[in-house]
Amino acid sequence: MSQTSPGRLRWRCRRGMQEMDILLLRWLDQCWAEASPQQQASFESLLASEDDQLWDWLSGRTQPEQPELAELVERIRNAAP
Repeated sequence: MSQTSPGRLRWRCRRGMQEMDILLLRWLDQCWAEASPQQQASFESLLASEDDQLWDWLSGRTQPEQPELAELVERIRNAAP
């Protein structure tokens, strides 16, 4: 299980681009609690990415090379509003 508090993760989801903030916070609010430890670790790794790269992934322009990040990005993109 992740050692990072949900409050700290919420802060890290705030990227300064409303569209990206919405996607990340939606997944955090809807999926974090039920996510596997692997998915939680992948989410934290995703949050360590540079904003421009993260936006390219979330917008579907490119995808991460790491399969676990690519799977998580797809889940974030498809999370119900």
